[in-house]
Amino acid sequence: MASSYMPCLVIFVLSRWRCGNYAKRLPIGLELVIRSAPAEVAKQFYKKWYCLQNMAVIAVGDFPDTKSVVELIIQHFGQIISPSPPVTPEHVVPFHHKPRFSCLVEPEASGSSVEINWKMHNDEPKTIGDYKDWLIGVVFRSALNRRFTKISRRKDAPFFGCSIAELELVRPVKAVQISSSCKDKSILEALESMLSELARARLHEFSEREISIACANILSEMESAYLEREKMQSSTWRYQYLQHFLRNEAVLGLEFEAKLYKTILPQLSASEVSRYSEKLKMSESSVVIITEPRATVTEKDLQNLVSVTDSLEEEEKISAWKDDFIPEEVVQVKPNPGEVVRKSDYQDIGVTEIALSNGMKVCYKCTDFQNDQVIFRGYSYGGYSELSESEYLSCMLSSSIAGEIGQFGYKPTVLEDMLAGKRAGVYTQLGAYTRNFIGDCSPSDLETALQLVYQLFVTCVKPEEEDTRRVIQIVEEMIRADERDPYNVFTNRVTRIKYGNSYFYKPAQLNDLPKVDPEKACEYFDRSFKDPSTFTVAIVGNLDPTIIHPLILEYLGGIPKSSVPDLHFNLEDLSGLPSNPPVNIVREIVRSPMVEAQCSVHISMNIKLCSETMMEELWFTKFLSQLLQTKLTQALRFKHGEIYTVSVDSNFGYSKPSKTADLEGEITIDFSCDPNVAATLVDVSLDETLRLQEHGPSEEDVSAVLEIEQRDYENELQENTHWLFQILQSYRSRLYSGNLGSTFQELEKARSRARQTLSPLTVKWALQKILPYPCKQHYISVTLIPETNRFRLLKHQLKTQLKEKYYGRYMKTVDKVWKVFARKDISH
Repeated sequence: MASSYMPCLVIFVLSRWRCGNYAKRLPIGLELVIRSAPAEVAKQFYKKWYCLQNMAVIAVGDFPDTKSVVELIIQHFGQIISPSPPVTPEHVVPFHHKPRFSCLVEPEASGSSVEINWKMHNDEPKTIGDYKDWLIGVVFRSALNRRFTKISRRKDAPFFGCSIAELELVRPVKAVQISSSCKDKSILEALESMLSELARARLHEFSEREISIACANILSEMESAYLEREKMQSSTWRYQYLQHFLRNEAVLGLEFEAKLYKTILPQLSASEVSRYSEKLKMSESSVVIITEPRATVTEKDLQNLVSVTDSLEEEEKISAWKDDFIPEEVVQVKPNPGEVVRKSDYQDIGVTEIALSNGMKVCYKCTDFQNDQVIFRGYSYGGYSELSESEYLSCMLSSSIAGEIGQFGYKPTVLEDMLAGKRAGVYTQLGAYTRNFIGDCSPSDLETALQLVYQLFVTCVKPEEEDTRRVIQIVEEMIRADERDPYNVFTNRVTRIKYGNSYFYKPAQLNDLPKVDPEKACEYFDRSFKDPSTFTVAIVGNLDPTIIHPLILEYLGGIPKSSVPDLHFNLEDLSGLPSNPPVNIVREIVRSPMVEAQCSVHISMNIKLCSETMMEELWFTKFLSQLLQTKLTQALRFKHGEIYTVSVDSNFGYSKPSKTADLEGEITIDFSCDPNVAATLVDVSLDETLRLQEHGPSEEDVSAVLEIEQRDYENELQENTHWLFQILQSYRSRLYSGNLGSTFQELEKARSRARQTLSPLTVKWALQKILPYPCKQHYISVTLIPETNRFRLLKHQLKTQLKEKYYGRYMKTVDKVWKVFARKDISH
């Protein structure tokens, strides 16, 4: 099967076998077994199961002809002889009529959660009737998820989020799972709501309108996939054949599957879909699993709640669902279209630029990379860096508060129903130096997406107590979860070291939240998206100029122009972020209690790019990051064998935009390892970086970097996201002086010059010029390791492992001992 998306070949050789010990452990095994298993055992396993009769070769790509591929497979695999494999045992997963319960305590959990799982036979569809039954389940889950979303946005909602999905377990069993995240000590409320919605569907069914909305959304997703069928990634085709081999799933083809969707979905009735809920009774092999940072609920509590809910259903004391009123149109009164003040066509890059009468600048590029994709982004200078410390926290939450109120003029749950069957999404992003709106839609829904942008600018959000309280509750839970997460403690410390105690980088604390001013937040959000004259918009995708041009005039040109410019900043007028980075070596260890011991290492080196040679040095920085990642992987993984992957990246996100100043940023090195070798691997990383600074890389190293960059570049040229980024980067570039085409050319020339001059000698020069030289005299290294103080560990382990009824008694003893030895260095 050929894929015309890109010249790509994917060959996959796989073998199937079964493990019957899932109840005891995952098939990857235990660390102790992996470390101590004799080589002979692995060899015997290989000989027993890795037989040709259990294997398949899947090849997908742009082949000149399939016959030659088949011949190659026969040539390499057809002559191999292997013994017949043993009969694969069939393992039976037991079903049960009584619900099972499990209460887990996980101190590092990001929050409390509830899961209900129903085990079912996983019978693959073999007939159209089977496929219809499967689609009924898809529609039911979509309709129920819609209700869960609406509940999550109510006043004093029982959970932050809840969803239902179908999961693969082990052959021949699958699971339907409802999962929710909730506040601490709200497990029972969340579980009660989940069970009640299932009972409500059984007692009162879904409405025809709810099923219509669900079917419209599902059909929209299939239509999008159908339109992209000729540009499907090779890996997607490979996955379908993989599932056919491993699970006997039918490979229907998108054309036939789309016909089934269009035929079956319009015929489904609300009663037919609602009957699916009968499969989700608690007597149907159900398992309830709760996870909490601290134990507040017992299995007995869960059993009692299930019994109470079952009784309410039997007595029909659960009321019917009440739905919202849904307006028909996103824009109730069509705006007066704007006019084109200036139009420029940059034919060399296929971009058209329009200056509108309200001051907004819009450019668009028509592509055929994806049949069903249009993406856009609008930005304006002026972000959080312009705020004072007293304003910052309130304004930082402005997007979240406005989102709950309805930044497009409608409550989020109402808007979701208005957009049923449409693929049009817009969201806002307020950053350090810019204010942005970002959109993604299908070409047929571009008008709806631009209507949302229009609504964003003309809507005035007013704070409502219920919406504000919900945002604050979510932030509270996030803060509590962060405090429990060892890795978050680690990243906060890294940020504190890098940027000092600046309010901009400091994580919010619980005692900060009462200071949030909803009025200030809403006022800032309204001002951020009020004046169209400050915004530049780029649109890329499968566009028809005769269609997009009038839409731009109506919905972007129709945004009213502000009588007085608001939040209007020139590039050089922007304020820099307050920070106080260290000037010397910082090498620090962060210790934190962990359920599973792990170690993370972060190394950072400040870099500065010279204004006069900025464009070339940006490319050199990218090349250096790739080189360092390759060489450090070789040193840390293949030479020392201590890590699996290492990541090296450059970051300029917090550097103040400017057309004249030097550009400051950092190169970061991140990896995970055994805590016992962390300090050694930090030294190895620095030694390898210093070696490259002093001696440079080899010709082979440079060639490899250039080859990787060229391959990535060629692939990116076929992606809408790449062109959107390049257009925005050109507008923001210090080279931009009003002509987008010439800026594009200059940026491309900078890439060419950097590639042509890249050599072992120039890389050595760049490593010394861009990075601190020698690197071992100026760097930051922060390492997260497990807590080693024995009394803190004892306290943590008791909290994790002991039953609730024993916990209080033991903790009193531990606390007394800890108070005695808290300030002493105990080594035994």
